[in-house]
Amino acid sequence: MRELLLEIWTSMRRNKLRTFLTGFSVAWGIFMLVILLGSGNGLKNGVLSNFGNYAVNSINLYGGRTSKAYKGYQKGRRIRMRNSDLEILRREFPEIDQVAANAWYNTQTVTYNGEFTSAFPCGSLPNTAAIEGIKLSAGRFIDEIDIAQRRKTMVIDEPMRRVLFKGADPLGKQIELGGSMFTVIGIQQGDAQRNSSVCYIPLTTGQLVFKANDPEVNNIIITVQGIKTDETMANFEKRLLRRLAAEHRFAPDDKSAIWIDNTMEQYKNIMVVFAGINLFVWIIGLGTLLAGIVGVSNIMLVTITERTAEFGIRKALGAKPVSIIRLILTESVCITAAFGYMGLVSGVAIMEIVNRYLVTPQQTADGTLSIFLDPTLDLGVAVSATIVLVAAGLIAGYVPARRAARLKTIDALRYNK
Repeated sequence: MRELLLEIWTSMRRNKLRTFLTGFSVAWGIFMLVILLGSGNGLKNGVLSNFGNYAVNSINLYGGRTSKAYKGYQKGRRIRMRNSDLEILRREFPEIDQVAANAWYNTQTVTYNGEFTSAFPCGSLPNTAAIEGIKLSAGRFIDEIDIAQRRKTMVIDEPMRRVLFKGADPLGKQIELGGSMFTVIGIQQGDAQRNSSVCYIPLTTGQLVFKANDPEVNNIIITVQGIKTDETMANFEKRLLRRLAAEHRFAPDDKSAIWIDNTMEQYKNIMVVFAGINLFVWIIGLGTLLAGIVGVSNIMLVTITERTAEFGIRKALGAKPVSIIRLILTESVCITAAFGYMGLVSGVAIMEIVNRYLVTPQQTADGTLSIFLDPTLDLGVAVSATIVLVAAGLIAGYVPARRAARLKTIDALRYNK
């Protein structure tokens, strides 16, 4: 094997320019493949980061307005969801895993120790944090005891902490919200430089303090399990709408009465789009690489033509066709692998530089959207590129090797005589 590699090295040194130009086409093909895959991965990560830690198997329900008359009720009637709807969903739909809800109230003034700001209070249930991916930097979120006892507890965000507490620890402090005193139990992660603030309070407390114990909620969030197909999901949404229609007295086919925002469907559609993008990138990248393979194959044919007499002598001395095939294939694989890895390393380096210096991760909690994030490649892509390189070398060398093995000894010895 050592002699074989030494012979290949000698041949490559004897034809430096030709070897470089041949290998460059392969390196460029792999480089472009890595850049395209990295860019597609960055686009995918950027879009998916906008989901944050939000449960992708969740469905949001919003009360709307009826679009048609039904049993004496005029169209245009507003549908208000209530606490009773939460119990219906928990009790009558086995597909539902978790049920949460939010109720947003008017902007309130928040004061502490002479400092003040404004905030949007949101009455929530304990599992809202898990479903919506709310992360805390300190303390805890609302729990079941807060709900049951209608405690005046509050989870504040970083902007409120910055304005009211000036860097001090707010946990356990009493702050005034809309004329009532609330105890800070947690701090939500996020961008402290945002102008607007949001605070979470127990849903039952919010309904009591701000709505005179009105059980209305603005949206209900559910997570589902065991739904695998589009048909099953469509049937589930139809049954869900029909049951809520019976509860609120609107037409079962009136989709304007209750708005259904299916995060699972959105996530699945996005994944289908990126699967198509990934396939397109591989096709373009492999097409570029194919051009390099054709170049390698052509150069190997030229090499065989130049070494025809040499192969004739080898055969005359007893060399078998398989040894000639092994020589040509090994040389082809060495050229494609060496230059291909140069292109692979260069592409990965460019993506790492882009990720380090040009891409800034963004917080999605403040309403901004990330479009391009972490355009790096994982180990699976590197392994796939390695397999592509080896296969490229074998493909590039197969036709020349087969031609060299079929040379007749007498014809090869007469070549260039």
